[in-house]
Amino acid sequence: MAQKITLSIPDMLHERLKEWKNSFNFSKMFQEAVTDAIQKKEEFQKRFSEEFDMSDIIKRLQQEKRIWEKQFYKSGKNEGIKWARSAHYENLLYVINFDDTYKLTNDPKFKIYFEEVHTQNELGRYANDTAIDHELMFMDGWFYGVNEFWAQIKEKI
Repeated sequence: MAQKITLSIPDMLHERLKEWKNSFNFSKMFQEAVTDAIQKKEEFQKRFSEEFDMSDIIKRLQQEKRIWEKQFYKSGKNEGIKWARSAHYENLLYVINFDDTYKLTNDPKFKIYFEEVHTQNELGRYANDTAIDHELMFMDGWFYGVNEFWAQIKEKI
């Protein structure tokens, strides 16, 4: 059985909500958001209340880190393939033959492109040293994507 509740929202949000009321199922969106928030709190409390086993915690965090880094690598690979598909021949050769992979982000030819890509992929939101790790994972994926594309087309052109 469903229960009704009353929520308070700012006037500006209410006006926007009225504009879009036929496009969204706000009840379902709210239910999913609250369910997710409660689940995260419960998982945190469960982890906190259980006896701390540092080796298990470290294993779990290592696993989460690998998954997270894989996401950045995959995102970089997809972006590299996307870039390569629309790149000019001269730029493809420039990237394929570039000496220092990670310095390409500061190369005058590509600096603006990578600033935009990093913003779109939210690499800049990690303000500490882990941002560097994730940028490297992204760039490794990006170069892999470009090189994978190049390997498929170089003999055909």
